[in-house]
Amino acid sequence: MNAAPARRVRRIATFGLRTRLVLAFLLVAAVSAGTTAALTYREARSAVLVSAQDTAVVSFREQVETLAPSLPVDPVTLRELLFVLASKAKPHPWIVFAEYGSLRVSSSTSPTSTVITPELRRTALTTSHASFERVVKDGAPYLTIAVPVLTRTSGVGTLPTGLVLFAVMRMDEEQANVEALVTAARDGALPGLAIALVPALIAARSVLRPVRELRKAARSIGSGRLDARIKVSGGDELADLARTFNESAGELEKSVGELRRAEARARRFASDVSHELRTPLAGMLAVTEVLDEDADGLDPDTARAVRLISAETVKLAVLVEDLMEISRFDARAAELNTDEIDVAETIGRTLLHRRWDDRVRTEMPDGIRARLDPRRFDVVVANLVGNALRHGSEPVTVRLRTRTTADGTGTLVVEVSDSGPGIRPEVLPHIFDRFYKADAARTRSAGSGLGLAITQENVRLHSGTVHAGNGPDGGAVFTVEIPLGGRTGHERGDGMSEPRTTGGATA
Repeated sequence: MNAAPARRVRRIATFGLRTRLVLAFLLVAAVSAGTTAALTYREARSAVLVSAQDTAVVSFREQVETLAPSLPVDPVTLRELLFVLASKAKPHPWIVFAEYGSLRVSSSTSPTSTVITPELRRTALTTSHASFERVVKDGAPYLTIAVPVLTRTSGVGTLPTGLVLFAVMRMDEEQANVEALVTAARDGALPGLAIALVPALIAARSVLRPVRELRKAARSIGSGRLDARIKVSGGDELADLARTFNESAGELEKSVGELRRAEARARRFASDVSHELRTPLAGMLAVTEVLDEDADGLDPDTARAVRLISAETVKLAVLVEDLMEISRFDARAAELNTDEIDVAETIGRTLLHRRWDDRVRTEMPDGIRARLDPRRFDVVVANLVGNALRHGSEPVTVRLRTRTTADGTGTLVVEVSDSGPGIRPEVLPHIFDRFYKADAARTRSAGSGLGLAITQENVRLHSGTVHAGNGPDGGAVFTVEIPLGGRTGHERGDGMSEPRTTGGATA
């Protein structure tokens, strides 16, 4: 039911602002020109017709009044006098008719005229003044004039004699002049509209210039150039809009600058704190390692306290390392040290070093090689497998394969799945958020809450993607896709790498 209005709205929307402004300007010009032409035509037509009409009526009435006292009712003599009246016609020739009862006399071969209307005849018989009427007959314009002949009677005044004289005059010249006026008005309107197009374009340009500048400045701000401003000129509404935009852009630049400075301070604080904690943590780890070795010789309460301190110290060390890694990503200081590696062999070493090889099933074909950063790829696999072992259920499976995309490029696909209950739908959008924990009650979990976030950053550094979901038979599934081929991200490509283990994130 609303399809037609919607189509009209779409058609209007396809016209640009320039086109609509020009069309509106031309519409106003056309209406103004049409109104002016119509009023001018009406006045000029009235002047042309009235001038000829008044001349003819006055001339005919004067001739009748001059000849009326001597007019006989004898047809022969009357016809001769009608010829005299016809010879004095102005501004154009006319034919004179006389009617008296049933008597019909004419200055032409026809005793009467079909141009004279019954209404004019009745009016001439009931009034003592001259009457006239404009008539169009068979496409030709005529002016018909009726003048009753009066007689003077002593003591009574003038009385109508019953004799009425009619004059019929063609108005072809006036009609031609009127048609010329119409043609002139029509032919003058088209050039007028063409001329109006020039100021319309100039007006549209003056209106659209600040709009274009506003669009350009808005795009610059959208791309990060918060110092973009618009030149303000004039005092109209567009100038007010430009000033408002500049003020808003200034406030936005100030707010964003404060946020960036605050973010930089926060990153620097986290990095500095993490760096300062590394030295005391190294000493604490050495002490707790010694205490762990002697814990069996201590009383049970002291042994439990020693083991708790040792475990918490390890967690703190992992958290500090993860914070330092995240701060490097935030500062865009993380780099790739790529090397061409055997992917299946690298995954196998990751599982073996962490003693997960007997708890994790693998489906990895041999011979798949890719140019990756071995240390960062080890972190990706370790975090995903560790997360599955802690928060899912065994068996955990690692699958490796390659696939070809639509554009013909190859992609490395690593899939880690578990046999647990899976990830709740409300958790999926936040699974890679920093310090996010699906179970709010599990605030003392073994993970730092940064493992999956670090995994995502490492995969992005390889220009890849990582997705979380649930398998068709239950269980969480994490899928890593990394393009095969040349170097990606910020990489040095020196082939040097250093193994590192990081704490898993809490899913």
